[in-house]
Amino acid sequence: MSDKTSGLCSRSFLQIRSMLPALLLIAGSASAALAPAPRMAGDVTHIGAVTVQGVEFKNNDFMLSGNVYLPSGFSSDQKYATIVVVHPGGGVKEQTAGLYALKLAEQGFVTLAFDAGHQGASGGVPRFIDDPMKRVVDVYSAVDYLTTLQYVDATRIGALGVCAGSGITVKASMTERRIKALATVSAVDVGAATRKGWDGKAPESALIPTLEAVAKQRTAEAAGAAPVHVPYVPAIGDRSAPRDLQEAADYYLTERGRYPTSTNQMLMTSVSTLASFTGFDGAETYLTQPLLMVAGSEAGSLWHSEALIAKAASAQKELVVIPGATHMDLYDGDGASAAAAKLGPFFTAALARD
Repeated sequence: MSDKTSGLCSRSFLQIRSMLPALLLIAGSASAALAPAPRMAGDVTHIGAVTVQGVEFKNNDFMLSGNVYLPSGFSSDQKYATIVVVHPGGGVKEQTAGLYALKLAEQGFVTLAFDAGHQGASGGVPRFIDDPMKRVVDVYSAVDYLTTLQYVDATRIGALGVCAGSGITVKASMTERRIKALATVSAVDVGAATRKGWDGKAPESALIPTLEAVAKQRTAEAAGAAPVHVPYVPAIGDRSAPRDLQEAADYYLTERGRYPTSTNQMLMTSVSTLASFTGFDGAETYLTQPLLMVAGSEAGSLWHSEALIAKAASAQKELVVIPGATHMDLYDGDGASAAAAKLGPFFTAALARD
């Protein structure tokens, strides 16, 4: 499987290269480019007029780590429309998910960004599993948690997914009917990207040698071999990767978006769970909530947004394409601001009181 045809999300799997372990740990402190965030549950941080509280909540037998963003003038005696923000594959809540949570809180919403199970500061072993259906259950648990907060209007909960978080959010929203509206930014169905490549043009049969290698690794681990980890993004400067993934390296592996708990590694055996995921299947029947999708005109991942907007059963649905923007342009900076300017009014209307 070539670097140009494999792919698992905005932080794709292009660096597998014959499934050799390519472990890259991101050391050091949080990036100065990221907004400050609580370090643990119970911590409180202020970003302008927004208050950020570190929280944790239960997902079956382990705890998930999250940050709740409270808008200016917040009162626990009021009821707020609330949005769950789901991070990209391999990302963490302090990166682009946290930025969107902040931007939406600045527009008056309560928001929750959280780390997926087995990743970031959340619990779950083994570490670095990337199983999309487990992440769907994470979203269920996040909604459970929000309904316990006295200031959350449980009838006005929305969800936002970024990159692979979009496929997770879409899948969850089909069966989690407490989610009343959903939006995506730089959407990716990680299963489709695994099977068809970053640009959606690879023959699906090209994945078979990789799945054979994963099968051998699972057998080795069952006999006591050490787990093998692979990176999500290519090395900085790897020009063999698609443009979006070169830009992903610039985000995740530099001061722009680097964070200590985002270590650019997942278990090699996760490839089989990624390949079996069908994030958008059933959308023509079960995805009935209002839907807004935001993507860049130059994003190699645009095909995911185009596919879902055509398929979704939602009576109210819109795809906003930002001219000249790539996939990663919407993670921060002007691109994220442009996307947030669309998201706020959408959620305000879709989550309005009856």
